[in-house]
Amino acid sequence: MNKNIKIKNLLNKQVVILDGATGTELQKNGLPAGACPEIWCLKNPSVIQDVHAAYVKAGAQIIYTCSFGANRFKLKQYGVKKDVYSVNLELARLARQACGKKALVAGDIGPTGLFVEPFGPLGFEEAVDAFKEQARGLIDGGCDLIVIETMIDIQETRAALLAVKELSDIFTMASMTFEKDGHTLGGTPPESALITLQSLGADAVGCNCSAGPEQMAEFIAAMKPYATVPLLAKPNAGIPRLEGLKTVFDMDAKTFAGHARKLLSAGANLLGGCCGTTPEHIAALAKAIGGRKPAKPNRASLAALSSSRSFLHLDENQPLFVIGERINPTGKKALQEE
Repeated sequence: MNKNIKIKNLLNKQVVILDGATGTELQKNGLPAGACPEIWCLKNPSVIQDVHAAYVKAGAQIIYTCSFGANRFKLKQYGVKKDVYSVNLELARLARQACGKKALVAGDIGPTGLFVEPFGPLGFEEAVDAFKEQARGLIDGGCDLIVIETMIDIQETRAALLAVKELSDIFTMASMTFEKDGHTLGGTPPESALITLQSLGADAVGCNCSAGPEQMAEFIAAMKPYATVPLLAKPNAGIPRLEGLKTVFDMDAKTFAGHARKLLSAGANLLGGCCGTTPEHIAALAKAIGGRKPAKPNRASLAALSSSRSFLHLDENQPLFVIGERINPTGKKALQEE
């Protein structure tokens, strides 16, 4: 059976459980402060495979590869000389071996750490090229799907999604991070993110990190009326706080799983955990909501316009909209022609 069909069939049958945090689990098992997690995992493969296996045992149906920062820009910061393709290929194979046939493997693509022009130094085509070399390694390494996550810039997210789609028709999820005000750091609201990404071919859209499950339910609820694809949520274990120089998350597994029901009610189809979550959190989540019937997307199609900071739903029952002329308040003919 085609992998995409298999994933879509699974999503049609039940709520799907994603894994939890990777970085904190690696730190518990010896990852030194300041080390490159991806390269450390390649040197200590049994550790990352044990983390993957623990999440599978906890009930996760999709496991993320430890390749979040395995792009040319992040690896260069660590002085890594190994080529990007090989790093991602090997990390994907480690996850594949750890999961076997017990869980699906999602190739994890995170941000470059740079803003795309005109707000930063990274050219759009350069971003596409960078994400493409990462995605190629993940796909060739045996990943069942791709996840683009923890994005704060809609332009960078577009670049990553286009990179994957130019390579393959592999099932691709795109997830952004929203601040307390309900916008990304770049000013994009959940609705605009959803409309933009699903129109570009994302097979699932959602949010991760930044917030605990209670606030994240608000972001999912904002997306739901406009969604033509499944929605995903991977919240932190509550709001982080500093304890000395250490970031601490206080939400225990039982409380985390209890809040997950609000995410289900808001419309999430795929649920897991981000920073501060552990296999215990995912086990509690799987016990609380695993196997439940999923919420179907509200619509099969959507007519809408979206910029990075606003959106407009075009409904046949609404009055005529005048779009664009406000950029030409003086009515100059030359500007109209342009």
